[in-house]
Amino acid sequence: MKSTTSVSKIKSEFSLQNATSFGGVKIFLAYLEKIKLAEAMCGLSGGKAHNAIFPVHRILLYLIIGWMLGCTRIFHFRKLQHDALLRRFLGGRLPHHSLLYKELARLGRSCPALPKELRKLNLASIRPCLPDKPILDLDSSVETVYGNQAGAAKGVNSHKPGRLSYHPLLAFEGQTHLNLNARLRPGNTHSSTNALDFVQQTFELLGECKVAYARFDKGFGGEDFYQLWEGRKIGYVGKMKWTQRLANDVAACRSLLDPLCRRGLDHRRDYLDLASYVLEKAPPRSGHSQGARVR
Repeated sequence: MKSTTSVSKIKSEFSLQNATSFGGVKIFLAYLEKIKLAEAMCGLSGGKAHNAIFPVHRILLYLIIGWMLGCTRIFHFRKLQHDALLRRFLGGRLPHHSLLYKELARLGRSCPALPKELRKLNLASIRPCLPDKPILDLDSSVETVYGNQAGAAKGVNSHKPGRLSYHPLLAFEGQTHLNLNARLRPGNTHSSTNALDFVQQTFELLGECKVAYARFDKGFGGEDFYQLWEGRKIGYVGKMKWTQRLANDVAACRSLLDPLCRRGLDHRRDYLDLASYVLEKAPPRSGHSQGARVR
């Protein structure tokens, strides 16, 4: 058996300066640099002097990078404060995690227009990637929290029943899957709560960009919601709860489906033809205009 060196005789030294524990994030930092996000954020309101040590755009950029590195709580940022790679990217000095608490509280009090500015900035950044006629996908999500975060509440939570959570509203572009708009809500909020206002806000962000059609699940619905799309002549596809009233309406329309169902539905185009055919033949909903055709 070959002799081995005693561990006590092995020399150890800490001579590697400017080492980082997050080398993989270099690709993400290069992406942020390429899209010039820091320069775009410089125009955000924040109520701080131009020569502040930690201006608003650096605070926000630090939060984005930290969340990408798994810092789901503010105190998790303490492990990043002395990282050489992040310090070089963000100007040589990183704020203490306690300062992040104070900055977020200050921005919430003194900069009520900041969320709107961030939404506009987000859309301006992704607009070159959007198609001429975007598809609007509406969704909601349950985000569980482990603490007493402001605005969190107990609601429907299939993964962690009884836990506090948020229930954000989300709008995506259906082809590129880019996020167009988002709104944070308490966990005890229904999917469709404030959905009309949220959609109108998304239209304002899109400006002159015309929506091709919208898609949403059964959590969204109601006559006012459908009227919003029909008033703008935008087609929509949505899931619906299978109620007795809907079952009766489907049974009454069975005769309309026979011509297409006899030849079978083997292709996605057939389903779109079927939906258009039913909308053409079916009478308008009571008291409202007929729904826009599915494109």
